[in-house]
Amino acid sequence: MKTLLILRHAKSSRDDPSLRDFDRPLNERGKDDAKLMGGFVRGENLITDVVISSPAKRARQTTKLFLNAAKLSNEPTFEERIYEAGLPQLLLVLSEIDSSHAVAILIGHNPGFEELLASLTGQTARMPTAALACIDLSIGDWRDVHPRSGKLRWFVTPKELKN
Repeated sequence: MKTLLILRHAKSSRDDPSLRDFDRPLNERGKDDAKLMGGFVRGENLITDVVISSPAKRARQTTKLFLNAAKLSNEPTFEERIYEAGLPQLLLVLSEIDSSHAVAILIGHNPGFEELLASLTGQTARMPTAALACIDLSIGDWRDVHPRSGKLRWFVTPKELKN
């Protein structure tokens, strides 16, 4: 059994139109939401083995704020293949996780993350910024990850936590 958390990056700023998409930072709401989601995970008492994030600026910032708020000491890996990745690329990244890791967090972008959630669980869900899904995978090794190998344990958004 493996557990995968999928965290979409928090809300980014579009204030500077000269910035490349890759370089857009979080806005204030995004910073608050990344911390909020980290606090939620801290309350769930999850112990993570590996954190893999997109290297885009908004994903890096989300990762740092989320991990600090969750009180997780994992050193994240920034994986270029997650940026603008579709389902096949995300499944490949997952399949390369060391088999000794039981719980992994993947931090990145839509539409790939919505596709990944639907593929692994058979359930579709809109993933707004900073949405977080926890999926239990009925696999013994990350190399065996495949469509419909998981079950959605829970799904939460910042808006739900604020209400």
